[in-house]
Amino acid sequence: MPVTVKDLMAAANAAVPRITQAEAREMIAAGALVVDVRDGPEVEKAGKVKGAVHVSRGMLEFRADPATPYHSADFQPDRPVIVYCASGGRSALAGKVLKDMGYDKVFNLGAFKDWVEAGGEVESPLDPGM
Repeated sequence: MPVTVKDLMAAANAAVPRITQAEAREMIAAGALVVDVRDGPEVEKAGKVKGAVHVSRGMLEFRADPATPYHSADFQPDRPVIVYCASGGRSALAGKVLKDMGYDKVFNLGAFKDWVEAGGEVESPLDPGM
């Protein structure tokens, strides 16, 4: 029987714990990597969590795997990782992939808009004229 998005989401949500804004702030202060997995136009339009690295969902595995030429040194399996997106779905799936790749401490912050509404620090969107 084929796997559905509902099945994938259930597995991801079971594997990757959601954290609160307060928990995220503490983890960020302690050095956690924050990863924005939204698409480029979303980040350009709305900005991102202050200090977050932007890695679109489609490039995550390549940035996280040290065996690829696209690896980012920000990704270290022993470093806590906080992922987020627009609503929490892509970040749950991204977190599950990171767990499958050996990253033990992965957490889902959920929706970027919730971070903003809770007063979380944001880096302003890029000026498209630059």
